[in-house]
Amino acid sequence: MRKGVVVFFALALGVIASVAPAIAHHSFAAEFDANKPVTMKGYVTKIEWTNPHVWFYIDVKKPDGAVENWGFEMGPPHGLQGRGWTRTTMKLGDEVEVAGTLAKNGTKRGNARSVTMVSTGKKLGAASSEAETP
Repeated sequence: MRKGVVVFFALALGVIASVAPAIAHHSFAAEFDANKPVTMKGYVTKIEWTNPHVWFYIDVKKPDGAVENWGFEMGPPHGLQGRGWTRTTMKLGDEVEVAGTLAKNGTKRGNARSVTMVSTGKKLGAASSEAETP
């Protein structure tokens, strides 16, 4: 009997742990405002190539000369690879131009639709979760 209870709790814990990532995932509309498009150019300071979304951060120079660090969400690694990305496509220090959408909460975050590598002019889709407009 005691062994059955332990097995039950182990299985229950496994189910809860496997569902947690799905619960934590958000929709585009929950975090970003499709009515706030943005284009920014800056230098890459950090790249997080992880599931469920790849994030990268850039230093953006404001008109007054001050520098702000912005974070941009892209799609999952597998979705990016299908659009030509590899883990080494974007490197620290690269200058990029990002077209995307701002966060609803006013933080320095956005959802990237595309990223252009300034040195080569190569433009890649960012596997954004934003709905396509016709």
